[in-house]
Amino acid sequence: MQVGDRQRAPRQGSVAETIGWTPLLRLRRLDAELAPAELWAKAEWYNPGGSVKDRAGLAIVREALGRGLLGPGRRLLDATSGNTGISYAMLGAALGFGVTLVMPANASPERKKILGAYGAELVLTDPMQGMDLAIETARERVAREPGRFFHADQYGNPANWRAHYDGTALEILEQTRGRITHWVAGLGTTGTFVGTARRLREVHAGVRCVAFIPDSPYHGLEGLKHLPTAHVPGIYDAALADELLEIGTEEAHAMVLRLAREEGLLVGMSSGAAVVAALRVMRRDGPGVYVTLLPDSGARYLSSPLFGEGIPGATPPRTSPVPGPVGGEA
Repeated sequence: MQVGDRQRAPRQGSVAETIGWTPLLRLRRLDAELAPAELWAKAEWYNPGGSVKDRAGLAIVREALGRGLLGPGRRLLDATSGNTGISYAMLGAALGFGVTLVMPANASPERKKILGAYGAELVLTDPMQGMDLAIETARERVAREPGRFFHADQYGNPANWRAHYDGTALEILEQTRGRITHWVAGLGTTGTFVGTARRLREVHAGVRCVAFIPDSPYHGLEGLKHLPTAHVPGIYDAALADELLEIGTEEAHAMVLRLAREEGLLVGMSSGAAVVAALRVMRRDGPGVYVTLLPDSGARYLSSPLFGEGIPGATPPRTSPVPGPVGGEA
């Protein structure tokens, strides 16, 4: 494992100041058959809010605070599938501003509970219409009460991609010692791919930048968008992608379980898709240093059927005809 030098980032005791400089992990068991190609992944659940979205959330909030768009009587409002919302809610609690979030009603129970714990106001929309309806609902609410809300607009706010241009990309360059040959990332708001690819291209023109999306508008890869059938985010720059791959839900879910059982990494569905995409490119392009990003951990999806009810191979609990003591541990 190679870890970024966390001493480079200032530490003054604030939650916001712990965002970034996540570990870069070598996936040695998965890339063994493809040697000498190397597969590395940024472990974004090390951020305090538990996902890559802390980066964009912090950049958006900092810019808004600097411009006086957030403060007493003015709430942050945005559409989210969950992770960016958690970042907003965490930062709102830490920095003292209210947060209202519009999200599809089928967001995982874990995400809803986390948002509730932080005190965010939730507006739930029809899950069959996905993020597009959530985005439209957020815009309509801001239009009705412009004086009450700051519309963070993660899909159109340039601070989203700049967070990765100024952070993620530079971390990757240092952590790989400039050896990166391929950058592979998924498209949701598109900020992670766009900002990182833009800076990598400026520093190392030979890096191949590969984006991926779900292979269908009806998919189980939360956080990713099937761009051909969805509103394309205003910050997306298609010219940065050397190619666009489509990844199936089932193959991504299978990879989530492989990562848990072969690499010891419990990750979410979009992380599984990222590794599927990276391995597909590795098999085709051969030797190189391939870097992808694992957006969050699987802890936010444990209620999903993907993880099941039981533990394969577990020994059933012993039963006794004599009731044991109630409460407490031995």
